[in-house]
Amino acid sequence: MVLTELLKRIPVLEIHGDNTREVSGLVLDSRKVTENCLYIAIRGTAADGHAFIADSAEKGAKVIVCEEFPVDTDENITYVKVKDSSEALGQLASNFYGNPSEKLHLIGITGTNGKTSVSTLLFDVFKILGYDSVLLSTVEIRIGDQVIPATHTTPDVITTNKILARAVEEGCDFAFMEVSSHGIAQNRIEGLHFKIAGFTNLTHDHLDYHKTFGEYLKTKKTFFDGLNENAVAITNIDDKNGMVMLQNTKAAKKSYALKTMADYHGKLLEADFNGMLLNFNGKEFWTTLTGKFNVYNLLLVFGIAAELGFQQEVILQAISQLKRVSGRFETFKSDGGIFFIVDYAHTPDALENILDSINDIRTKNERLITVFGCGGDRDHAKRPEMGNIASKKSTLAIITSDNPRTEDATQIIREIEAGVEPQYFSKYTSIPDRKEAIKMAIKFAEPKDIVLVAGKGHENYQEINGVRHHFDDREVIIELWKLMSK
Repeated sequence: MVLTELLKRIPVLEIHGDNTREVSGLVLDSRKVTENCLYIAIRGTAADGHAFIADSAEKGAKVIVCEEFPVDTDENITYVKVKDSSEALGQLASNFYGNPSEKLHLIGITGTNGKTSVSTLLFDVFKILGYDSVLLSTVEIRIGDQVIPATHTTPDVITTNKILARAVEEGCDFAFMEVSSHGIAQNRIEGLHFKIAGFTNLTHDHLDYHKTFGEYLKTKKTFFDGLNENAVAITNIDDKNGMVMLQNTKAAKKSYALKTMADYHGKLLEADFNGMLLNFNGKEFWTTLTGKFNVYNLLLVFGIAAELGFQQEVILQAISQLKRVSGRFETFKSDGGIFFIVDYAHTPDALENILDSINDIRTKNERLITVFGCGGDRDHAKRPEMGNIASKKSTLAIITSDNPRTEDATQIIREIEAGVEPQYFSKYTSIPDRKEAIKMAIKFAEPKDIVLVAGKGHENYQEINGVRHHFDDREVIIELWKLMSK
């Protein structure tokens, strides 16, 4: 693509060199520079891309986009100065790939919990409705029936545009995307045109990155602030921060709720471990999904599909055919009568939601055994909160490791234990080895008891000291059950 075309809609401060050069590709990482590409120097948290400008030029980059020109310039290279390289990258990527987000109905889902579930459920609903779509989620990236492994909740903006362009080529009409706070803060959604933005909830998470809850809230809000007047913003008004998201948006404002009147209102009529009977906007239907948090997820799916112009009855028929998202309240029963639940809950709010959902359903004749931990190198403040919640709402809480990463698993467990109140000391124990913790839960459980293994959900690895070891909670449960029931 010619550089002049590539720079459209970008506020350029200064250009040195030929602005009619052909650019073969966009590169963020100087190690991946190819002949005639454009290298963009980003000031990151770990390294400053400006330090690699000379190296990129030597490897064949013919255009350099940066915030500061190098002292020594090369007359064979074009240098483009912008105020913020990270912001410019979004529009560069969109332009290079033909602005694919403008050719799709791009829907972004943000919030602390539910992003993966809502995005995936939307993808599945639209497949049932007969549409090929693209999904960008934590678990996977899908274009129609093709699956691409995911590495981040929100990919870098070059990757996103590349995927969206491919989806356009393959005839997709809709794109459903998780929008994380990290992705917003790091400008990974710059240049994308969202048709609808959905907000799930906001609770304690990622304060290791954002430092304060206020900053976390502000970051989420900027997603809605950036929507144009042709977009729709739909928020959960049962969440105390739901209306904050809509304060400064130019988009049309819509709401959903269970506790108060809203554009999309839901009621939970009946629930058991096989599913729920729900009422959305006066229409009853059955779903195999379980848990009050899933009522909110489905209500947001319902609202988004309705805002896209689909009839409510048609949407509910499709929703009633949905299957559970992998690692989200995933249930199975052993031949010994023990009921197992694997869930991704890794925040205080998510853990409390799933424990409340289980306790609402169980008859209290069954015991609830919870195995959980907290990730290393992440927010420390949520650890004691989760210890308090699990010990209070379980018959027995077994505290174990999650992904310790570079931290000592036993130290993480001590921080979780600090939140257990004295009256619940007899209701918890700790076992650092996750497999041994699951083994103890199975050994302790009797027929009809419920074992919840929380925190990792769909993940099939455990990260210890920078190394990922294969570990799948569901696989481990099945393996141990077979060994222990012989």
